[in-house]
Amino acid sequence: MLSVIGEGLVDVVQRASGIEAHVGGSPLNVAVGLARLDHPVQFIGRYGRDAYGDSVAAHLRASSVMLPLGPDELPTSIATALIDDDGAANYTFDLTWELPGLAERLAFMLQGTTLLHTGSIATMLAPGAVDVLAAVEYAHPSSTISFDPNCRPSIIPDVDYARRQAEKFVTLADVVKASDEDLEWLYPGKDVLDSARRWLTLGGSQGPAMVVVTRGAAGPWGATAAGEAECAAPRVDVADTVGAGDSFMAALLSGIVDRGLDGAQNRKDLRELPAEGLAELLAHASRAAAVTVSRPGANPPTRAELNAVPGE
Repeated sequence: MLSVIGEGLVDVVQRASGIEAHVGGSPLNVAVGLARLDHPVQFIGRYGRDAYGDSVAAHLRASSVMLPLGPDELPTSIATALIDDDGAANYTFDLTWELPGLAERLAFMLQGTTLLHTGSIATMLAPGAVDVLAAVEYAHPSSTISFDPNCRPSIIPDVDYARRQAEKFVTLADVVKASDEDLEWLYPGKDVLDSARRWLTLGGSQGPAMVVVTRGAAGPWGATAAGEAECAAPRVDVADTVGAGDSFMAALLSGIVDRGLDGAQNRKDLRELPAEGLAELLAHASRAAAVTVSRPGANPPTRAELNAVPGE
């Protein structure tokens, strides 16, 4: 069982051609991406007892994502995305992030979980971020932990706070993925790859086994204790970039699971993954992201779609 904990929301996308609403949220998108790649996965997050909340639940169930938490009485969170002429998305948010009572249910909900993913707003925004950290600490002795900071300066403008929060989760994570924009914001004036290499050292032997940096058209780069690797980004006509990083994250984790490297008992093997194996994972994840940017919204590929991409 794979578990994802974090925010689910509705992206209200504003384009020159009109307004559309899509279910989104970085962790939710990763959960959907994993499910579409044929992994059993549950999403631990909140959504309201309203029309937007109904669409969140329906979207998850349509991709066979399990929902251990039902709706609550608070409004469903909304992200408004303004798409520019190049297809890039700029966001504003109306959010509620809390998970009351989660601590008492963790043992039951995470039973059998071999990989726990989190990131983005869920790891930064109070009061829910405290519960997410507690969940990661609980799962760490038995599960692979993955983290994507997916920074949102419009929500968490205090970069010093965001850096401290990110490093708490990096220290506990086995797999970390960040964009070059994340690292440039968190560590201004620092070389992006040097910042990523430093993350690889946080937590010592119990810290990250793998740190990956996505760099848009420049292609992803990654490092493990055994070496570094990078690959070219596939050429594709871009509809928009909504959810591209989340599709990359889901496919990266899927590749790790497919190799039998999930679960705390496999930390040593994951840490020692050679550069050649890392390069294969990066290329696999890049192809998933390319499928997503080729069509509107956060719409990750199924395993069949990904298998049909040249190079798979």
